[in-house]
Amino acid sequence: MPKLYPNSVLFTKWGDGLTEQEQKEAEGLFQIYGYNAFLSNQLPLDRKLQDTRDSRCLAKKYAKDLPSISVILIYINEALSVIKRAIQSIITHTPKKLLKEIILVDDYNDLGKPLQDYIDQINKEMPGLLKKVRHTQQMGLSQSRISGWEHATADVVAILDAHIEATEGWAEPLLDRIKADRTVVVSPVFDKVHFDDLHVERYIPFSHGFDWAMWCTYEPFSSEWVKKMDESQPGKSPSVMGIFAADRAFLGEIGGLDGGMTVYGGENVELGIRVWLCGGSIEVVPCSRIAHIERAHKPYAPDLSPAMRRNALRVADIWLDEYKKNVFIAWNIPLEDHMVDIGDVSQRKELREKLKCKPFKWYLENVYTSLSTWDNMLGYGVVSSFLFCFLSTLSQGQKYLLDDRCLVDPGSGSSPTLQECPLAKTNELHMHWDFKQGQAIINKATNRCLEIAQGANFYYELIIRQCSGQSWRIEHLITSF
Repeated sequence: MPKLYPNSVLFTKWGDGLTEQEQKEAEGLFQIYGYNAFLSNQLPLDRKLQDTRDSRCLAKKYAKDLPSISVILIYINEALSVIKRAIQSIITHTPKKLLKEIILVDDYNDLGKPLQDYIDQINKEMPGLLKKVRHTQQMGLSQSRISGWEHATADVVAILDAHIEATEGWAEPLLDRIKADRTVVVSPVFDKVHFDDLHVERYIPFSHGFDWAMWCTYEPFSSEWVKKMDESQPGKSPSVMGIFAADRAFLGEIGGLDGGMTVYGGENVELGIRVWLCGGSIEVVPCSRIAHIERAHKPYAPDLSPAMRRNALRVADIWLDEYKKNVFIAWNIPLEDHMVDIGDVSQRKELREKLKCKPFKWYLENVYTSLSTWDNMLGYGVVSSFLFCFLSTLSQGQKYLLDDRCLVDPGSGSSPTLQECPLAKTNELHMHWDFKQGQAIINKATNRCLEIAQGANFYYELIIRQCSGQSWRIEHLITSF
């Protein structure tokens, strides 16, 4: 059977043998959810997944008096079968004596009666286990988590996405760490559920970090953790991603979650920074594993950039002190009069004062030491020639972010290169330039200039050659020069 959608990423590795009608149904559901809901609807709710834990995890023993847990599932736009599978996996793989409740936070979804029927069915078998909180309008991820936390009653809250599958033994390692230290916020390792064929790929443990735009990143654990050569050991993490567990009371003591965040993005980074600055810590616990669907796209928010930028600026204003300029640089917006409404931050700043939280500089020096501080930045943004409008095809909001790359004159030929700055310094490459705003960009070693010239194909290109008097300006200056 020919494929009706040869350009759809859904059918790149999956879908052979489907009828035309099945392909249409699968593609339609894929566009709605960003994953293969058609296949999900055919899989058993209690499908058996491979145990991806390190073998040393299987030998660990946990206390019999672990704290109870409320599991909070946040959903905005999920297929019914995916939510059902998340619920079933939590029930199957969490000891009954520990699982106090599962709270479904409906951020204005349209599943309605089909999901309610499933909730009623579960509650008939296990009275009171499932609770649902419904928003009458879409409130966003941070507010949804707040709603779940406010309705939780167990000792510990675990906040999960609804497109996950809990695996065997996921809860006990998290609860064990919180029992030992109520101020630690813990995260499992996320194994990847592929959006197309829904198979699970084992991910190796990493800590969670972020860049200055406040996008989440994976980071290596500390050298001390690596030296132990024991993947079953928890590792300290600078930040936390969207799935975590915390002592319910402690989370409230440090301000819960920031309800001023909108839609999606930055709320995890904000929590991670606040936990570290205000008396807690964050760990990734490799013996706890959650299988998590990585969507091909987020249908409810095709362009996350506006909300992410706004939330990042909010985090910067409250928590980053003198380093907040780095967020402006990352988003290529002016340091003054950026015209982005970040909401009222007065209560969050009062919270910081009340909790006597540490300065952000302490965090950079003691927690996230690998995050480049951009201390030597003089300017940022578009570098434009007075003679030509180079890179004029950039659309609004688009940016090039080349972290820690240096412009190098190779010394021969006409093509400049971008090299990793430490490597360029070690290899003594021609990476130092003379420049004043509105003048030429001249390499100190070669005395050649960065210029724009028309190539053989009539397109203008960036080159290095003997100086002809071209002048440049940087869009935003931090220091006048």
